[in-house]
Amino acid sequence: EGQLETERARYVVGCDGARSSVRRSINRKLVGDSANQAWGVMDVLAVTDFPDIRFKCLVQSAKEGNLLIIPREGGYLVRIYVELDKLDENERKGKEDITLDQLIEATNRIFRPYKFDVKEVAWWSVYAIGHRITDKFDEVPEDTVADHIPRVFIAGDACHTHSAKAGQGMNVSMGDTFNLGWKLIAVLTGRSPESLLHTYSAERKTVAQALIDFDHRWSRLISAPPESDADSLETTTQLQKHFIEHGRYTAGLTVQYEPSVLTGPADWQHLATGFIIGTRFHSAPVIRLGDGKPVHLGHTVQADGRWRVYAFADASDPYATNSPLRKLCNFLEQDSCSPLRRYTPEGDDLDSVIDFRAVFQCDHHSLEFETMPELLKLQKGRYKLKDYEKMYCPDLKQGQDIFDMRGVDRNAGCLLVVRPDQYVAHILPIDGYESLANFFAGFLLPRDNS
Repeated sequence: EGQLETERARYVVGCDGARSSVRRSINRKLVGDSANQAWGVMDVLAVTDFPDIRFKCLVQSAKEGNLLIIPREGGYLVRIYVELDKLDENERKGKEDITLDQLIEATNRIFRPYKFDVKEVAWWSVYAIGHRITDKFDEVPEDTVADHIPRVFIAGDACHTHSAKAGQGMNVSMGDTFNLGWKLIAVLTGRSPESLLHTYSAERKTVAQALIDFDHRWSRLISAPPESDADSLETTTQLQKHFIEHGRYTAGLTVQYEPSVLTGPADWQHLATGFIIGTRFHSAPVIRLGDGKPVHLGHTVQADGRWRVYAFADASDPYATNSPLRKLCNFLEQDSCSPLRRYTPEGDDLDSVIDFRAVFQCDHHSLEFETMPELLKLQKGRYKLKDYEKMYCPDLKQGQDIFDMRGVDRNAGCLLVVRPDQYVAHILPIDGYESLANFFAGFLLPRDNS
């Protein structure tokens, strides 16, 4: 209605696309290059005699360009990325410049001699490939980080752009906001100092730059027609390699955060070689002791802003009073240096900030729930109900032993620290009390300050 409104906020997050006004307001610019190539994309129901229509594949024609096939869910729908016109420098093209009929015609020219009869189009679009990124994802200049706290953040296309193939923009953007989201929650609830927010730009810019570098190579590769049989064989091998890597980018599996206040060094990586520090937590099947139910360990937790510490038991008798796991439980429950005691607000459940769980080596039939340490049977909430979901055993019946599957040292065991966004933050010895306490001291505030 032409009225101006003013809102005051402690923080602002701009998720407003490649033409972001939030980005412009903090004087950040997208810098990079464009491949000067237009592509069309459409989700269609089609009748075709092309034999590999339900496979992910690239079709390179001799003279008409290339297209990429991505089968969609449901068994019938298929996504087609089709190469269109070369663009002049700084030229943009969209749906207003290229019609759906032109897109279908280009697809059929590339498919020849196969037929591709489009019966229905669920969605379509046209875009130009660009690879651009800002120098930082918040408003604080690099040389003033020590003195200023970021208040304005940008995420997704507002701070990095690349080709639209396989939903990379969407997936990486969700990674941005998940990373920023849990950190804002930690600050706003008083669990962490505001300095934690500097880690958002530091972590996610590296991820975005790696994707842009990869996507630049990928886009050039699929647009370059082979000139000979030898070139074709080499290109096919490269494409296969890149296709696999492309899927890992889409799934978020290529991300590996560098050592920082949130990601420990690899000094103890050998204790669990299948849980790579800085990468996404690699789940595995287990049996939950409380009910004997087969579950995936990674599926037993929610994205609720809590940190997780998994204790993988050593080879000693779990019933022994002096076993490393029982000593660890005693430290975490009773010692004043325990991260659980130091950072849990008064009156909250002892796992409200750091959720501690244990994975034993033995069959679940050989353990009695009631004989386990009290910390693993935590009484919670207003009624002090027992938590029956903190202890797990390998799924030995199905031959899926998490210790073998994830390279956990059976003799020594280990502590596995997992971030709220489910990335592995640290690996420590099971008796590494001081190191564990020091790690959490780097980014959590004592309960008196919360």
